[in-house]
Amino acid sequence: MTNFTGKPVVAKQFISQQLDRLRLNKPLVVSITNYVVMNNTANALLAIGASPIMAHSRDEMAEMMSFTGSLVINIGTLDSIWIERMRFAITQANHYQKPIVIDPVGCGASKLRTTVAREFCDLADKLIVRGNASEIMALVGIDSQVKGVDAQDPSEAAMEAAHKVIAQYQANHVVISGAVDYVVHQQQTFQLSNGDKLMPQVTGIGCTHSALTGAFAAIDFDNAGLCATAVLGVAGELAAQQSTGPGSLQMHLFDKLYQLDQLALINTLKCQPYTGLTAL
Repeated sequence: MTNFTGKPVVAKQFISQQLDRLRLNKPLVVSITNYVVMNNTANALLAIGASPIMAHSRDEMAEMMSFTGSLVINIGTLDSIWIERMRFAITQANHYQKPIVIDPVGCGASKLRTTVAREFCDLADKLIVRGNASEIMALVGIDSQVKGVDAQDPSEAAMEAAHKVIAQYQANHVVISGAVDYVVHQQQTFQLSNGDKLMPQVTGIGCTHSALTGAFAAIDFDNAGLCATAVLGVAGELAAQQSTGPGSLQMHLFDKLYQLDQLALINTLKCQPYTGLTAL
């Protein structure tokens, strides 16, 4: 990472500046995502200041990739038609050298999901991977505990796997979501400890995380995972303070993403370099 020194205060300032930059540029994000979360992720992208297109038709994908800022691929509701469309979108994103965020939903839960997730990671050129610990581990064949699409492994357990993902798929960085989030680069890892225990009770929060990573990737590929993780974690933590359950959390989360400013982000963000494992 070359944009800042890695000191927590500097990181906070840098991330808040990148949020302002995103809102100024309003990057276009093409999301081929699952049926369950389309509305949520589109609204989150709008709230943060980006512009979502939930496109999936092959007939327009080459054109879309010529002017979009990034591509987000989420394999949550796979079938043969969607697989082919996602594959084509990745090839077009490669052609136009666009950042690609892959969310390997449920990787390890079935042979289909595991095979497709690995294929897509291998196919993508400018790659960022965002998943839970079990998904990241399954991508590189490390035994993991999966219950449907939910992780049973703590996020720190996937640290070694994240470095292997970087090496095997030439990913720029890997984001491991969990009670504590980790953003893993080849030479540096950040640990972020915001969010709230209520967030996993809202379907698609991880998918929202991937979508926001796509938005930041359009303006800063190298630091997209760090910025998106910080912003979502802080917004979720602030939203939970006003929420009585999952339904109100989702509503307040959109509001907090929209309202989030530099002062709130800097005062709330808990981010520090992680030194518990030497990069492989």
